[in-house]
Amino acid sequence: MGKGKALTVLAVIAAAVFALIYFGIGLTSDLGKDTAQVSTEDAAKKLDSIYKKINVTAAEPIKGQIDLDPVSIGDALPDISKYAISVEKTTGSYVEIFSSTEKSGTGVDGWLNEVATAFNTSNIQVNGQPVSVRIRNIASGTATDYIRSGKYVPDAFTPSNELWGEMVKAEGVKTEQVAKRLVGNVPGIVISKAKHEAMIEKYGAVNIKTVTDAIADNELAMGYTDPFASSTGLNFLVTALSTFDSNDLLGGKAVQGFERFQANVPFTASTTLQMRDAAKTGMLDAFVLEYQTFANAADLQGGYVFTPFGARHDSPLYALGELTQEKRQILKAFAEFVVQEKYQKLASDNGFNGLENYVSELPEVNGNVLAAAQKLWKDKKDGSKPVAAVFVADVSGSMAGEPLNRLKESLLNGQKYLGRSNSIGFISYSQDVTIHVPIGVYDTNQQSMFVGAVNSLQAAGGTATFDAIAVAVKMLQEEMAANPNVKPLIFVLSDGETRDGHSLHDVRGIIEGFKIPIYTIGYNADIKALENISSINEAASINADTEDVVYKIGNLLNVQM
Repeated sequence: MGKGKALTVLAVIAAAVFALIYFGIGLTSDLGKDTAQVSTEDAAKKLDSIYKKINVTAAEPIKGQIDLDPVSIGDALPDISKYAISVEKTTGSYVEIFSSTEKSGTGVDGWLNEVATAFNTSNIQVNGQPVSVRIRNIASGTATDYIRSGKYVPDAFTPSNELWGEMVKAEGVKTEQVAKRLVGNVPGIVISKAKHEAMIEKYGAVNIKTVTDAIADNELAMGYTDPFASSTGLNFLVTALSTFDSNDLLGGKAVQGFERFQANVPFTASTTLQMRDAAKTGMLDAFVLEYQTFANAADLQGGYVFTPFGARHDSPLYALGELTQEKRQILKAFAEFVVQEKYQKLASDNGFNGLENYVSELPEVNGNVLAAAQKLWKDKKDGSKPVAAVFVADVSGSMAGEPLNRLKESLLNGQKYLGRSNSIGFISYSQDVTIHVPIGVYDTNQQSMFVGAVNSLQAAGGTATFDAIAVAVKMLQEEMAANPNVKPLIFVLSDGETRDGHSLHDVRGIIEGFKIPIYTIGYNADIKALENISSINEAASINADTEDVVYKIGNLLNVQM
């Protein structure tokens, strides 16, 4: 062997030995660690590397004037025109009806629209005059907010269930039930077949009692929807409370049972879509859904079992306020028209009227008790784990003018939902990132600095969304090191795709590693990148505009904070 070849061989051997030593050290350092630990450490290294390349400045603290007035739902709600009329009136004599979305939407969710259209073309007369109905498509919880606040009160209201009618009545709105049922539906818990079989084996049955027991024992990962906005979520809340103490839903026994159960709920979904997406990833064994939706969901058939619970969702019809005799007669005629056999068959074809033998497990609940149950949920939903959240606001040039003004308004209104036991931080970004309020407990001083920072925002420059997210993660990393028991969250408000700084590809591993849910609000735009960010850790992405951003952000913070 020549001298040159010998040196080459030696160099290769040396390189191999070095590689073995290097990778051996790396492998040894990971021994005894689970995958999550390794993933978090890798994410931390990536974060440190990226953070060094971001231009981050700390703003001088600015204190603002705190508004101690309670949240005004009426002020936050957009003009009612934001919610579409799905069937328009055809005559001068008519009634307007707020209808829940599962029956006044499109496709299989448009049953009531078809029936209302048929009613309007059938020459129905009252006092010798042709009459018609106008249907407005609006979720039951949102409709209740309009009615209770007095922002807009229609002639009639057909929510998914009677719970909302009780809440409207408790607010002092004159309410008369015209029909107990327009169409049949049932709420239920959708459980994977494997988990359902395991529960049968252990508990002997699957019902609301055994489900809450399994969740409390950390044997079932289940999600449910926001009880302030969702009919199924509200129904599940009060039904769960009744399993702990059917005689006193708000008593000590019920509260203790709820706290033990809620401690093992992975998250409360802002939307049904968010919850179903989480189930697809395997994060949830079970979730709540209406039977009509379940019956029409091909992806759920075969792999899941539907277990009904609580009060039925039979779409009652209520007359609201001081209606004329003519309007009352129109409502009565419409209620009678709807229940005709051919229209009920149409409903059955669309997935309604299933599980007709199911009888409500929940006795009538007073509206004041329902409102108190919502407040209990708000106060107790996070148990002993306070939230640590960083708000991330886009102040790029495109946000100048009305967009930034509405963003400020939405944050100033939304901050009233932030609990005093939680910790809050606030940053803004254009092409660079500014830390306005470091994370701190949301006491009066922190609130004042948050308000001052929001009021001081000015729009200019580019859009480095992912740089800002990296900074928010860094802040929460340090907070979690100091307070390991906190529940970290990030809220991002942006109006456009990122044009500066790092990309989603650069930060995806960081987001996945730290497992921090990132809730995104796309402002006047449907931003696919923000949706992708939220989906990484099962958070919600909301598309808002200048009309409804204040209301939507308020709802989001009410659920998550």
